[in-house]
Amino acid sequence: MQNKLDTKRRSILIAATGAAAAGLAGCRGASTEDRQLQFASLAAAGQELARLAQAGELASSAAWSWAQTLAHCAQSIEFSMSGFPQSKSALFQRTVGSAALGVFAWRGRMSHDLSEPIPGAPALDAAADPAQALQRLGAAIAAFRAWTGPLRPHFAYGALGKQDYELAHAMHLANHLSAFRVKA
Repeated sequence: MQNKLDTKRRSILIAATGAAAAGLAGCRGASTEDRQLQFASLAAAGQELARLAQAGELASSAAWSWAQTLAHCAQSIEFSMSGFPQSKSALFQRTVGSAALGVFAWRGRMSHDLSEPIPGAPALDAAADPAQALQRLGAAIAAFRAWTGPLRPHFAYGALGKQDYELAHAMHLANHLSAFRVKA
């Protein structure tokens, strides 16, 4: 009986620690350049992508260029179908990762280091063509929306159903696109 109770306490402690860490990481102050966009679907993200793509010039507070940002977002969507090159441990995914995604979904907004690459992903090309990067992202979104096969576990959040993955992708896009605005 005592072992069962200790195991249950440990599970609760791990989950609470993960939730607290996710809350702290997700609630850090936004920069004044952060537009704090929120998208609940890839369709909503697509509308903002189109608006920004049609702009003559973009201002940005991002460390990455527009093309690098688009390529990074495309990688994330592509990896949800093909598999991420590296993953956090199963324990991390079940605790901190799962709690972080829960906090983001509850808030309706993700916040993460916008210059942190996906673990193991190919490096982003600093000289990438924005039109090609936009086309790649559009193709990744279309492929994901049409995807009927099994989705691969997210490197940090673990196994996700299609609806949860779409929300994660939409929030990821919102977080990155919030750093760009049409230059006046």
